Amino acid sequence: MPLLLGIDNGLTVTKAVIFDETGRVLATARRRVVQSMPRPRHVERDMDALWTQTAAAVAEAVAACGRPASDIAAVAATAHGDGLYLLDRAARPLGPGILSLDSRAGDLAERWHRDGTADAALARTGQMPHASAPSAILAWIRDHQPDRFARIKHVLACKDWLAFCLTGKIGTDLTEVSTAFTDVGTQAFDAQALAIFGLGALWDALPAIALPDQVIGHVTPAAAALTGLVPGTPVVAGLHDVTASALGAGGYGEGTVAIVAGTYSINETVTRAPRVDPRWFCRNGLRRGEWNAMSISPASAANYDWFLDTLCGGDRAAAEAQGRPFHAAIIPEIEAAMARPSTVIFHPFLFGSPHGPQASGGFLGLHGWHDRGAMLRAVVEGIAFNHRHHVDALRDGFAPQAARLTGGISRSPVLAQLFADVLAMPVATSDTEEAAAWGAALCAGSGVGLFASPRHDPRDMAALSTTWHPDPGRSADLSRRYAVFADLVHALSPLWPRIEALGDPA
Repeated sequence: MPLLLGIDNGLTVTKAVIFDETGRVLATARRRVVQSMPRPRHVERDMDALWTQTAAAVAEAVAACGRPASDIAAVAATAHGDGLYLLDRAARPLGPGILSLDSRAGDLAERWHRDGTADAALARTGQMPHASAPSAILAWIRDHQPDRFARIKHVLACKDWLAFCLTGKIGTDLTEVSTAFTDVGTQAFDAQALAIFGLGALWDALPAIALPDQVIGHVTPAAAALTGLVPGTPVVAGLHDVTASALGAGGYGEGTVAIVAGTYSINETVTRAPRVDPRWFCRNGLRRGEWNAMSISPASAANYDWFLDTLCGGDRAAAEAQGRPFHAAIIPEIEAAMARPSTVIFHPFLFGSPHGPQASGGFLGLHGWHDRGAMLRAVVEGIAFNHRHHVDALRDGFAPQAARLTGGISRSPVLAQLFADVLAMPVATSDTEEAAAWGAALCAGSGVGLFASPRHDPRDMAALSTTWHPDPGRSADLSRRYAVFADLVHALSPLWPRIEALGDPA
């Protein structure tokens, strides 16, 4: 039985997962990839270190899977979208990779929203530019690092850098290219899209476009020596991790909102015709003639992790020292708080928001008698409320009837039910292991003929899935709470810039 290798690179961890062709996980290996923040709003990492750590994870997974590396039929990578990974004329990293959490170009993106550039970009490319978009970061480099800008030879995304390290081939895929510089109708790179941002000089730096399941090269002897893979193993183009997660979780398709509750609040649905709106990105799907409407913001489960790390450190360390996962231990506190009335509202904007770069997180309605459980309840509700903000936009545009939830939160029945109640729609979760890596592996399998297409998932998704149905009473109560949450966003919007002005200007 052939094996497939899916590489999934997140913002802090890079993973290698080996599957058999039925989707069963045989081995998983992880390595942390260190981020650096040399200045406020700059979030970067060393590109060579990223490859070294990824190669080490692959080597560990290959050694652990119990099968020879020659059984691996194909490889695909997925990774965070947006951000920027640049190469010079010698195909070497041109400075550190820039992550999608980077916001150095926030002021520039805001100026584009005021001067009409963003509206022009929306009409041409299907999306408004934002702080971590390649367009904004490249324009920032042009303005602040002209020497670096002049040396750019290749503009890549994160997973394209990993594919290059595996194969020595420069390229990208259909899903990734639509982050900034494609015509929304033709789904191809467009010179006018570059010109909107004053980046026309980079036309020749844009990579060739392949379909996500198209073989774009083979593992080189040098990469094989580091990874334990067999030289010549086929490598497909891979895909943006948002699309990979939806595909691997069984949520890629029309009529369904795929929700990923992770660092970002990801909410997406597939459409057969491009529809443009400032509330979502209209990006390319897996095939030409498919689009993926994504309504997203960096405001999801990272807020929950921050709370546990910052305010529960002692209890968390004690639980983990005893081999008990703290997340499971804390859920009863949240569940007990949900059974009581509460005035506490939380805005989950610690790392960004859909309301501009100056929005910030905060508790409101907090009193001295509230305990940790009440605060945690507000945090998880706030996360779900922010997802509702995005899902409501997609419901206006595409009328999906159900949702599929993935991410760490989806593994808790209490929190999965919360999403169903907040969204007032059925929410399905699945027992899928490593959804994004499996989405990449589906592309790898399709590329070498194991599957008819990436959407021909061999698993029985019905058997793997659990559907959570909204409780009408709880949905009505949460809808009232959501209305207060949204009204507070509106009321605080003029105050957030004044709050930011009190601190160190980044």
